[in-house]
Order: sequence, then C-alpha cells, then structure tokens
Amino acid sequence: MSDKALDGGALPVVAPKPIDIAVRLRKTQLSPAFVTGVVLLTIVVLAAIFAPLLTPYDPIEQRFTDAFLPPLSPGHVLGTDNFGRDIWSRIVYSARLDLQIGLISVLFPFFFGSLMGIATGYLGGSLDTLVMRVVDVLMAFPFLILVIAIMSILGPGLTNLYIAVGVVGWIPYTRITRGETLATRHLEYIEAARTVGCTSARVMLRHVLPNVIAPALIYVFTAMVLAILTGATLSFLGLGPQPPTPEWGAMIAEGRQFLLLAWWMTTLPGMALLVVGVGLSLIGDGLAERRGGFR
Repeated sequence: MSDKALDGGALPVVAPKPIDIAVRLRKTQLSPAFVTGVVLLTIVVLAAIFAPLLTPYDPIEQRFTDAFLPPLSPGHVLGTDNFGRDIWSRIVYSARLDLQIGLISVLFPFFFGSLMGIATGYLGGSLDTLVMRVVDVLMAFPFLILVIAIMSILGPGLTNLYIAVGVVGWIPYTRITRGETLATRHLEYIEAARTVGCTSARVMLRHVLPNVIAPALIYVFTAMVLAILTGATLSFLGLGPQPPTPEWGAMIAEGRQFLLLAWWMTTLPGMALLVVGVGLSLIGDGLAERRGGFR
C-alpha cells in the first residue's frame, strides 16, 4: 500500500468492466421460429377466449335450411355443415376444448414423470431398476395404441381421455430427467450439498430439480401437440368428446362422408389443428435453440 493511501489519500479507482451490449442483445434475442410460434398460439388462444364475441352463432344450433353453405356465404364466412351449423363458430369454440386437452393432458405426466426421473436417477438401486423396466415395457407399445386400449376399457369421454393419456404420458419426462440427473448427481455443488448434511429429498428438490428440468419443460410443447392430435384422433374414432360438442377431430370425422360435396367441413378444422401444432412446435424448437445457445 502506498504512503499516499496511508496518509488518507484517495485510493485508486478501478474502472468497471464495460458491458458488451452486443453480447447482451445476442443472448436476449428471440429466434424467428419462437416468435412465429408465439404469434400463432396467441391468435388461437385469443380466438378461444373471445369466441362469443367473434361469432353470433351457437356452435351446436342446427339450421337445416342453411346446410352445406360454402365459405364466404353471406353470414357464414367459413360456410356451414350438413346440419346448418356455422363452421367458424364450431372451430373457435373447439379451440377452447382442444387447448384444454393439450394443457391438462400434460400436467400430470410432466410433474409425475419429472419427479420420478429425478428420484430414479439420483437414488439409483432397485427403484431405478424397477421403474426403468416398467418404462421399457410401456415403450414397447405405440403411444396411441396404449391410449386407445385404455379408452376402450374406460369408455369414451373427456375425463377418461385425460386418464388414458396420463397413464402413459409420463414416460418421456422420466427418461429425460433421469438422464439429466445421472449427469448431474456427481457434480461439485451436489457433493457440497451432501457434505453440509442436506437430505436426499432436499438435494433433489432444491439442487437437482432446477438444473435438470429445462429439457422436460421444452418437451412440454411437443407433448401438447401430441395430446391435441391424440384427442382429435380419439374423437375421430368416437372415443373422445361426444357429439354435439364441437371438437376438431369430431368435425373432421363428421365431414369425411361429405368430402366431395362440402370439402370445407373437413379441411378447415384440419387447418386449425395444423396451425396449433405448428405454433407449439415452433415454440418448442425456439426454446431448444435458445437453451443450446447458452451452453
């Protein structure tokens, strides 16, 4: 220390390191895929929320005098079906149900599968062996076949659809979080937590979970697409929500026999499914790219 500092003089001031604005902007920049997905999904969500304001028609009201009106008909921008029901009304009201199916169907699998994957990856031993054998058995069968088999036992309906998807939907989350946990459990901060006396439950929930959950969160958007398509498929087969409840898969099933006469009955609900599926997939891809960019 200099004599000037001992005599009460001012100490030398170290200039702060300049902030690289370009690096900050590059890290916070959102990918075009993510932005496009958010825009598409936002449009669908807003249409579902404000459905009563966007159409004057009841989605289940039948008007046989207006049957098979083509798109751009007066008063029916997307035409009508074989019962004279407005297609636009049924599509926007169906968005409520299909988004609900996509969200609720992933909640239980996400929480249960993620916690199970962390527990098996961290604790190992007989628990890991047992759970992984169950996972191997369930993965030997296609996802949709298992869901249809469960629905055939439980019967059609929305509640049974949630149960069927929840029974088999937890498997991918378990595999994802287990793999991340196996790569994390021997890192320094985990060893430090054990050294200071943290219990296994505390280590898993407070230290492992926040650091391994990101890939599972990204997969949620892919799973929502799968759940919505599964719900539409089951409705197409008559196992989902029952008529006259508006649902995109059921609308496609109703319109297939009139495909040459009224193509819009099948095509337009299919386009709605496509928009939601693309939006959710783009959000998932954008989040995956952003996560990879921070590594």
